[in-house]
Amino acid sequence: MSGCWQQVEGERWSEECWTIDRHGSMLGSGRTGDTAKVRSFEFMRIERGPNGLVFHGGPGGQGWTPFPQAPDSEGGVTFLNAEHDYPQRIRYWREGDLLKAEVSLADGSQSQTWTYGRMGG
Repeated sequence: MSGCWQQVEGERWSEECWTIDRHGSMLGSGRTGDTAKVRSFEFMRIERGPNGLVFHGGPGGQGWTPFPQAPDSEGGVTFLNAEHDYPQRIRYWREGDLLKAEVSLADGSQSQTWTYGRMGG
């Protein structure tokens, strides 16, 4: 998952960059936009806690919302916070050279999925 990833669809793009894991901590940033401007951004971190990994998201640089790791039987990593409005579930997995990301409600409904390729690759 470490490295920089992008999805480009016509004039719209989305990207995420993640540091390597150091002592149970990864830092990330993401942004989306189009040919006119950056439309949104987010700071992220994944930390190893006493009960597993926790994803912390800060959209637009605002506060941190924790999403503790949840079971994932599909070979990825899933984070869940059913108390949050949206998203409640965040999931990452790899398909070959691609990084896939999905956000949804806790039950998987209202999902949005991204398919990222390595930037510069």
